[in-house]
Amino acid sequence: MPELAPRLAVDLSGGLIRIVEGAPGAPMRSGTGGTPKGSLVDGRVVDVEAVGGALRMLVARSEVTTNRAMIAASDAVATFRVMALPKAARDADVETAVARELPMEAERMSIRWLDIPYDGDERRVYAVAWDRGLVRNITNAVRAAGLEPGAVDLKSACIARTAPEASCIVVDLSGEPAEMFLIDGSMPQAWSTFRVDVAAGGDAGPSLVGPLKSMLRYYKRRRDTNFDPASPVLISSEQPLSSSSLGMLQRAVGQPVTHLPMPPRVPTEIRHATFLTCLGLIMRRSE
Repeated sequence: MPELAPRLAVDLSGGLIRIVEGAPGAPMRSGTGGTPKGSLVDGRVVDVEAVGGALRMLVARSEVTTNRAMIAASDAVATFRVMALPKAARDADVETAVARELPMEAERMSIRWLDIPYDGDERRVYAVAWDRGLVRNITNAVRAAGLEPGAVDLKSACIARTAPEASCIVVDLSGEPAEMFLIDGSMPQAWSTFRVDVAAGGDAGPSLVGPLKSMLRYYKRRRDTNFDPASPVLISSEQPLSSSSLGMLQRAVGQPVTHLPMPPRVPTEIRHATFLTCLGLIMRRSE
């Protein structure tokens, strides 16, 4: 099998900038850098030139050679839905359903949807309403770094690609605030953020009980959902939780709880908990 051409993934979904260049099964290089205070806040680019300058320095320091960048954006800049419609639904029916489910402020929001391959008796659609201004700031910051913006993807979609289970909850403790993604049918279904209040050297486990229960309650209240009790909770963290904490969480939420394994075909030197979103971008089929 021929080696895939390297791709550049830029994660602007949090307070730090993270980049990975490479391809699955091939060498990769990675880097992390900070941004000037107040320039990148909760995944929103506030100061385009400041973020662009920080990204430019990170790219140079990491010896990146790829000019076209795929970009991961925070779920805070968009709203998404996975929708089930009758198999016979026409595109016009999909447009009507999407308009009913998502905000349609034409001046501010850009709506995109695509069909999800599905063998059942439904037509399944993934729809996203993007905030035009917030996305424009993200792509302009990438241009200010001297790069060509490629595909922009939500972090939730990136995380879903790296998940080893078709249905699971991924808890990302690599940033502040922490994030939680519920994935079902290999598609992101829900996203939330929460603060982890842990004393230095303490265990984050007890802080996860409330947010996990809230996420499960929210999803189970939605129409036509049945999250399997065997679906695991996968913890992505630089500092692994203790075995006793994992057991406590499992008893508290009624789902298996374990650490997120490294995605396949990723070099061992790449810290997957830190660069998980970038890895999900690189796994994307199109640029």
